[in-house]
Amino acid sequence: MSAKLLGVAEAVALVADGAALWIGGSGAGHGVPQAFIDELAATFTRTAAPRDLTTVRVVGIGDFAQRGLSQLALPGLTRRTIGSNIGNEPHLGAMVAEGAIEAYSFPQGVLSALCRDIAAGRPGHLTHVGLGTYVDPRQTGGRQNARTTEELVQIVELAGREWLFYPALPVDVAVIRASTADEDGNLTFEHEPILGDSLALAMAAHNSGGIVIAQVGHLTTRGSLPPNQVRIPGALVDHVYVDAEQRQTYRTGYSPYFSGELRRPYGTAAPTPLDVRKVIARRALLEFRRGDICNLGFGISQQIGAVAAEEGVAERLTLTVEQGIFGGVPAHGPDGGAGVNYQARLEQPSMFDFYDGGGLDLASLSFAQVDRHGNVNVHAFDDRMRGPGGFINISARTGRLCFVGTFTAGGLRVDLSGGLPRVEREGARRKFVDEVREISFNGPLALGKGQDVRYITERAVFALTADGLELIEVADGMDVEKDVFAHMDFRPKVSERLRPMDARLFRAARMGITFGEED
Repeated sequence: MSAKLLGVAEAVALVADGAALWIGGSGAGHGVPQAFIDELAATFTRTAAPRDLTTVRVVGIGDFAQRGLSQLALPGLTRRTIGSNIGNEPHLGAMVAEGAIEAYSFPQGVLSALCRDIAAGRPGHLTHVGLGTYVDPRQTGGRQNARTTEELVQIVELAGREWLFYPALPVDVAVIRASTADEDGNLTFEHEPILGDSLALAMAAHNSGGIVIAQVGHLTTRGSLPPNQVRIPGALVDHVYVDAEQRQTYRTGYSPYFSGELRRPYGTAAPTPLDVRKVIARRALLEFRRGDICNLGFGISQQIGAVAAEEGVAERLTLTVEQGIFGGVPAHGPDGGAGVNYQARLEQPSMFDFYDGGGLDLASLSFAQVDRHGNVNVHAFDDRMRGPGGFINISARTGRLCFVGTFTAGGLRVDLSGGLPRVEREGARRKFVDEVREISFNGPLALGKGQDVRYITERAVFALTADGLELIEVADGMDVEKDVFAHMDFRPKVSERLRPMDARLFRAARMGITFGEED
C-alpha cells in the first residue's frame, strides 16, 4: 500500500493545536468517520492534545446521546464550534449553553454551499437564505451564547436587494468517509447511504493548503476501481485509514436499500401504528399533489414517506431529503437522512442549490413554536441547545409549506381509540405563543413572497393570512374554545369556511389517498 495509508491514531496526530477541523457526514452516523472521532476523544483524554480546535460540520453529528461530537465535549479540546444543528450532540450543546466555548449556528445549506465556495477560492457565500431569521445580524447573527462575540454574517446590498454574506472559513484538516480506497487514495461510495459534502469538502481542504483524511471500510489494489465509480480522486486525498467495523448509520450496519444497490419491494414495509404523530403526518400528506417534488423535514415529517408508501402513493410523489436523496421513500427515526428506492443520490451542495432556487413544490417541516404573525421557531426552545438544520434553506423559497407538530408539548396524551381524538392529558408547554423565542421562519416575509403556509396539528389546522393565523379546520369532538383557544397565547381569526378535519385521519385503516378529487 502507498504511503497514504496510516492508522487512525496517526491520522489524529496530524491535527495541530488551534486547527480548523471539519468533519464530514450527517446526523445519526450517515457518512461519519466515527473511528476518527473516537480516537480524537481518546487521544485528548490521554494527552490533553490537540487543544483549542475550531470544529465544523455541515450537519449535526450524533445519536442524541453519547456518540458523535458529544464525545468532543472535553474542556480544552474545542475553542469554537460551527454547525447547523447541535441538537444531535447534547454534551457539546451543554458546553455551549454554559458558555464554555464559542458557538455559531448557521443553516445547513449555507455551510454546504460554503464548502464549494471555499474550494473555488471565493470570499464567502452570498445568499438570501437567513434574511429575517435569527441568523440575520440584526437578530443574533447565528451566535449561540454571550461568549461568542465575533460577527461572521454581514448584510450586503447588491442589485437593489439585501443579501446575507457568510465569509469563507479556514480548513486545516478535513476528515471524510467513503466505502473503498485504492492504493492511490481514489475513493468510491458504493455502500454509503449518502454522498454528502465529501467532494466539496475535500476540494476545500486541498485548495486551502489543508490535509484531507479519509476513513474507508475496504482497501483495494491500484487500478482496480472502475473510474466511473470514483467520486473523489486520489490526488485530493492525503491519507487513508481503515475502519473494518464501519457502519452505514449508528443504527444500521448495512442495508443495500440505503446504498441503492437494491430496491426494496414496497409491500414489505409494515404499516406504522396509529398515534398522534401519524395523524399529523397523514393530514400533511393531504396537502400534497400528484407529481409534487417535496422535502420532508426532521421529526413527524419523516413519517410522511412511510404513510405515502402505506397508502400506495409514494411513487406519485418525488420526495427528497437534504442530504441528497432524490425520490423514493425517505427513512425516518434514527436512520433519517437516508432513503430507499430513490431516483438519484446527489451531492448535498447540489441538493441545496435546488432548494435555494425554489425547485420544491412543497415542504413539510416541524415547528416548536408558532406566533400570531406566523413566525416559526424550530431551533431554540427548552433549555437544550439545538439548531435548524436545513429548515431555513428549505422554507425560504418553497411555494407551499406545511409546518407540523403536536398542539402542545410536554406530556401530551391523546386517545384515538374511539375514532376521534380525545385529550387525556394536555401538554405542559404551549406551542402557539405571542412571540417566538427566535425566528427560524419569518411569516410576514413569506406572505410578501406569496408562499402558501399551513400549520398542522392533531386537533386543528391553521393558514397564514395577512391578518396572521387563521383557524381553517378543527377535529370533530374538539371544542374550539376549550380544546384550542384556551391553550394558545393569542386568539387567531376563524375562517368563515371552518370545516372538520378528515375523519379518516383518526382511524387505523388505510385512508385510501389517491391525490384525486375525492381526497
